[in-house]
Formats: sequence, C-alpha cells, structure tokens
Amino acid sequence: MSECSCDCTSTECKSEGCSTGSCNVNPQDFLEKSHELNRIKKVIGVVSGKGGVGKSLVTSTLAVLMRRKGYKVGILDADITGPSIPKMFGVTKKAEGSELGIYPQRTHNNINVMSINLLLEKDDSPVIWRGPIISGTVKQFWTDVIWGDIDYLFLDMPPGTGDVPLTVFQSIPLSGIVIVTSPQDLVSLIVRKAYNMAKSMNIPVLGIVENMSWLKCPDCGKEIQLFGKSKIEEVASKLGVPVLGKMPIDPSIAELCDNGDIEKLNHSYLDCAVENIEKATMDKCPIKKKWSDQK
Repeated sequence: MSECSCDCTSTECKSEGCSTGSCNVNPQDFLEKSHELNRIKKVIGVVSGKGGVGKSLVTSTLAVLMRRKGYKVGILDADITGPSIPKMFGVTKKAEGSELGIYPQRTHNNINVMSINLLLEKDDSPVIWRGPIISGTVKQFWTDVIWGDIDYLFLDMPPGTGDVPLTVFQSIPLSGIVIVTSPQDLVSLIVRKAYNMAKSMNIPVLGIVENMSWLKCPDCGKEIQLFGKSKIEEVASKLGVPVLGKMPIDPSIAELCDNGDIEKLNHSYLDCAVENIEKATMDKCPIKKKWSDQK
C-alpha cells in the first residue's frame, strides 16, 4: 500500500496515490496558534466567490457596527495583492514591531487594523509575490501580530477559493464566514462555490450579504435594480442559510470610503447581520457598553 502524501482539505481523499480513499485528516490538525499575548474570542471571515462585489466594504461596515456596540474589534486584511482597509479607515501610519512581534495600527475609534500596506514603504507599491509567500504572510498576520484582547476579529479575504482562502480555512480557527455577493445571474454559482468550500472544511456559514442590490434615483427616489431582480433569497433558501442584509449602490458610502471616513457611516443596512453574528457567537462575547457611551 502506497503512502498518501496529498494535502487534504477534508476527510475525503481525492489523490490517486491514496489507495484507501480517505486520509482521515482532521482539519483542526493544521490550526496555528495566535501570538501568546493575544486573547481573540471570535474570528469571522468575509469571503466572496469573485472579486468586485464589495467584500472590503462589508468587512469594514461589520467592524464599525460591532465597535459601536462596545466590542473590541480588529480587521486582518488578508487581501495581500489588493489591500483597501487602511485607505477606508484613513490609517496612514505604518505598523511597528519589536522583539515581541508586530503591532497593528488603530483607527479613530480604536479598531485594530493590520494590512500589507502598513508594512510597505509606499502604498502604491505592487505586491508581486507568488501564492505560497502571500499565504505565509497572511498566516504571519495571525501568528506574529499582537492583537491583544479582541472580541471579534474580521478577516477581509481575497476573492475565490485559492491559496489564501485555503490557508486561512486550515490555519486560523474561524468561528464562521459571511459570504458577500451581488445580484447578477451568476450569483448562484458564485455563492455555492464559497459555501461548498466552507462546508468541506467544516467552517460554519453565518449567512449571505448582497451588495449593490439597488440604486436609489436622486430625483424621484425610485429604487432601480441595475443587475435585475435579486435571486439571493432563493439561493440562500436552497443552501439553508440566512440573508443577513442587502446594501445598495450608495454614493455617500463610496465618498466616506474614499475619504477614509468609513467610521462615520450612518445606515442600518447591516444591522441584521450584526445581530445574527452576535447570536451565533454569544457564548464567548457578552454585550459590552454601547460605543457611544464609551466616547
């Protein structure tokens, strides 16, 4: 019997070199320990099956709303080749390190942020790295960054189901993922890819957020469905997961992001998403004082 050397992502082995058909690999075996100074209670991955659907916007919005509830929040920007989190929060100061590890930067309202742009000399310097190096960098953001006490750490993931998502799913103990999509006809396939990857690796799917759902006419107030009628409820029902919220194309939100003022957002599009994440993770994250009471 030949020895199986495949890199399994589930208990079912697809390798031709494995005559048993099963490696009996526990996904927990690949988990990495975070820095010894960290006390991270819940880790939420924000994923998408394709790029350009507003994943970073959803990540930032969820983090801001959680912070307003009084939670200690962090954002790990795992999109190494397309980082946008620092820009959206107006974070320009570089990350600092010591013999203990790397310290993330803080936003105006004390959200911890770590991104590759906080390590590059110039923000517009391209990251021309191969997959293993990129994956290793994301892993280091988990193992070497001193996040401290965090109730919710949000991971802004790169799109797709490639090296980095696989590394994150295997190496970081995710409490669950939120899938971000848009209302195009391709949505069903895109969502199913992300859903099936998570399920194959025993990662809970907390729900789906649809971005760019509509555009409100500035003159008459009519909601215009630029991509046609949404099918997200039907898709979510078939998968057995909730629709956490829908976000429109809103120029005012885009302006906040461009100006680094995402923490000034004033809408309720994802209030339901935050409530659902709270309910799903309440065992280790009791509600703190409201953010407004702590200012």
